Amino acid sequence: MSALLPLFAHAQAPTLSNPAVSVVLDGYYQSDDRVMTERAKGFGLGGTELALSASIDDMFYGKFTSVFEFHEGESEILVEEAFMQTMALPNGFTVRAGRFLSDIGYLNNQHLHTDAFTSRPSAYRAFLGGHYFDDGIRLSYIAPTDMYWLLGAEAFAGKNLRAADESAEREYSSTGVYTAFTKIGGDIGIESSWQFGLSYMRNENGQLTTLAEHEDEHHEDEHSAGHDEHGHGHAAAYTGKHTYIADFVYKWAPNGNYKYQHLTLSAEYFRVADFFTLAEHEHSDHDDHHGEEANYTQDYHQAWYVSGVYQFTPHWSAGLRYGKLASHVQHDDHFEPQTLKETELSIAWHNSHFSTVRFELSHQSNLGFEHANNENVITLQYVMTLGAHSAHQF
Repeated sequence: MSALLPLFAHAQAPTLSNPAVSVVLDGYYQSDDRVMTERAKGFGLGGTELALSASIDDMFYGKFTSVFEFHEGESEILVEEAFMQTMALPNGFTVRAGRFLSDIGYLNNQHLHTDAFTSRPSAYRAFLGGHYFDDGIRLSYIAPTDMYWLLGAEAFAGKNLRAADESAEREYSSTGVYTAFTKIGGDIGIESSWQFGLSYMRNENGQLTTLAEHEDEHHEDEHSAGHDEHGHGHAAAYTGKHTYIADFVYKWAPNGNYKYQHLTLSAEYFRVADFFTLAEHEHSDHDDHHGEEANYTQDYHQAWYVSGVYQFTPHWSAGLRYGKLASHVQHDDHFEPQTLKETELSIAWHNSHFSTVRFELSHQSNLGFEHANNENVITLQYVMTLGAHSAHQF
């Protein structure tokens, strides 16, 4: 389970005067648009990264990651990571502060370029804006047990997870998001390993209110967070007060050697509960003309996916993923259901650990979104890494 060691353990050699520098190039061509994905139709740049990391001294480690993106003719530069982390706290404790990726779920603490598919599952795109990074602080603890056991808690500003301001008069909490998570893992012989995780996120600013009292012209079929279907703002498209996540990962490699062959099976389930303010809906109009569309008793969104990726030679891998999103979109004073089903087939050629060329065919079937039809989308992607390259997470 050496891959489960904290990321900074692989980057202690570089010093503050000689930091590790890496660049990740991510380019693509996509035949059509997909719901809530950051990659638009045609040629484009994905999350091209510039990262610097180093041990600051014998007590602290630091990392900075900027991301360059290109959307609708405009370039964007984002600071994805800018944090310091302790390296010498006793008894397995670690503190991280600044801007960083939350450790909830399985995929979220991993950079997008490490994925086996061109886009994150719909659960991540809908509820976490693709991947959730924010300004805050984390306390984590690795228990002194035979199995790997990590526990942690985080507090974030939560600006990208705020529900829409329907009245333009909402007062948001400055510290809006709190998380707690645990991950347990171990080995099965020398060829297999596994990890199971549970995560909880409380979003103080995540609940919508009914639009019955705020009907304005600019409220036209908005998503829960006022977010467009292509998701170019890294904000969650659907929010709620409580988010629960369960994840499981299994990995296999013959004789424990991942270089030549390996299999990764993973699955996650998301449930986002209490996405509207119940007190206001108890006083809203429940007339029959709303019918089943109102569906006030089902106050949650949910999504899940299962994924399998098999590297069958040192240079070739294939992956298959299926996921489903069941959400609700607000229309004036009621909610209407939405469903998105996605099947993705990915075939990738890896000339080395630092270069990947990927072909992906995705089929999406949706109901209640703007483009309510079945679509087959082809994506060609390259991911190239220059310079130092940290070990991937488990």
